[in-house]
Amino acid sequence: VGHYPTTTASIANRTEYHSMRTTLIVATLAGAASGFVLSPSRVLPMPHISSRTALGPSSSPLLSLKFSLISNDAPLFKYPSDWQSQILAALSVINDPDLNADIVSLGFVQNLKIDESSNIVSLDLELTTPACPVKDLFVQQCQDIINGLAWTRGADVTLTSQPTAAPSDAPLGMSQIGAVIAVSSCKGGVGKSTTAVNLAFALESLGAKVGIFDADVYGPSLPTMVTPEDDNVRFVGRQIAPLRRGDVSLMSFGYVNEGSAIMRGPMVTQLLDQFLSLTNWGALDYLIMDMPPGTGDIQLTLSQRLNITAAVIVTTPQELSFVDVERGVEMFDTVNVPCIAVVENMAYLEREETESQVEMDVDLLQKSFMEALQSDGILSDSDNASEVASDLVKIVQKNVQSKALESEKEVIRIFGPGHKRRLSEQWGIEHTYSVPLMGQIAQNGDSGTPFILDNPKSPQADIYRQLAKSVVSEVAKIKFCTGKGGRPSVSYDVEKSILRVDDGDIQNATISPAELRRGCRCAACVEELTGKQILNPASISESVKPLNMSPTGNYALSVDWSDGHRSLYPYRQIRSMLSVKRDDDNNRNSNDKKESKSNVTARTYPVEA
Repeated sequence: VGHYPTTTASIANRTEYHSMRTTLIVATLAGAASGFVLSPSRVLPMPHISSRTALGPSSSPLLSLKFSLISNDAPLFKYPSDWQSQILAALSVINDPDLNADIVSLGFVQNLKIDESSNIVSLDLELTTPACPVKDLFVQQCQDIINGLAWTRGADVTLTSQPTAAPSDAPLGMSQIGAVIAVSSCKGGVGKSTTAVNLAFALESLGAKVGIFDADVYGPSLPTMVTPEDDNVRFVGRQIAPLRRGDVSLMSFGYVNEGSAIMRGPMVTQLLDQFLSLTNWGALDYLIMDMPPGTGDIQLTLSQRLNITAAVIVTTPQELSFVDVERGVEMFDTVNVPCIAVVENMAYLEREETESQVEMDVDLLQKSFMEALQSDGILSDSDNASEVASDLVKIVQKNVQSKALESEKEVIRIFGPGHKRRLSEQWGIEHTYSVPLMGQIAQNGDSGTPFILDNPKSPQADIYRQLAKSVVSEVAKIKFCTGKGGRPSVSYDVEKSILRVDDGDIQNATISPAELRRGCRCAACVEELTGKQILNPASISESVKPLNMSPTGNYALSVDWSDGHRSLYPYRQIRSMLSVKRDDDNNRNSNDKKESKSNVTARTYPVEA
């Protein structure tokens, strides 16, 4: 609108200068309130105030304040010619925690544009999956960074996801499925189907397109656990259209044929193959496969035929179920399917500590209140006494209820302490979840409505959502982190009798076979409950060497030793041992240098030393 020029000579003293500065501040606020904004690029520095009262002529010669009206015809700032490069360079500080790379190098930033009339930047953020757990954080970070640039006036970020791509040899109906997640138990009756159903609807709540396939034709559970919106089976051409509940696709032998199948194994395999090929699933981000219990021919055939992306193992806290977990992990490892999570179902029972202690007889309490009020002469009228007694009873009830809500829940582990720690240390499975024994979960399973739909804000539903987020994270690592950030390369140098470890974080690190052998944390080497080491390190010979090394899943290395022992080392443990070894070597080198320097000083200055 205009300029307010002045020279330093016209400013007589500090008071006049501060008065003028206050005027400029008020003018700035008034202009902003009227729709004008300050143009920082046209404002010169304020004059320097010396220690003297009067300002010298050497100060800044001009103060300029300019307001510009923002309009579609006249943008405030002209964006630079390399605006795209500046934005991409700024956004490259945002890292994907799963893929260990920035969103620019991963190719997430697409369709970068700027509106010339408003200087508003727009872009598409193409993520690996619409269920990305950190997608909202990505949007906020992009907006904050773009808005921080001096020449931008806003950021419009649109979330998209990469198109699903199935393997080329996938069955016809599964050609548009991004990932197949097997939910397996290796033993019946542990809550596998309950976990599969709630996992599927948890993934759907994160924004993914999900389907559930009930692969147990001998005892299909899906028709009981999920009631579809329309149970009529329809055909799309020569394919079967899956049933639906909300946005989740459903298919089970029980939907098309009442009861369970009575047939031999080879016929079951053919039947499942037909179901998968003839079901028109469409585009799905995840297909949750409720596997039949066990580790037999059907399970192996399905694992090989369907190119299963990953597996989730369901178990209970008993030792017998833990043995089944081991068999399940080994089965999936033989067909190169990584186990990414373990759900310990019915792990504990939650009970309010006051639940069995407070039993209130309302009638007796009200009668006692009335007798007390009348006997003490507080209220002689029986009607008034009855009304007051009723109010007192309500107060007591409310107080008891509030105390019950505030009281801590008593955790009762009916089936024992469980094996989460053992799973993490021995098998390297990082994602382990404990689901309580809860009547409401069972009731929802029998009613046809998944628990997570009826109780979305409950702590138990949050467990299923955390499981879903870990599945999304691990699938992204499997599909997009091939050759980086995953399992390290471990090799044995026969000539030097040393193990070499190489990955993105630790390069060319070495460790002796004997040191790694002494670090074994299997049940024969470490006491499970206390973590106390059973193995005597001195009993391990320095000449011990690995006869065979092979990865187990995505998180552990299996080693057959020359002393006849087999060990399983989580990669996390190997990295930790190498880190400790590196720190010890650095401390040793530092001490050697200090000792060497001290010896030199002693030889040069013997008296001072």
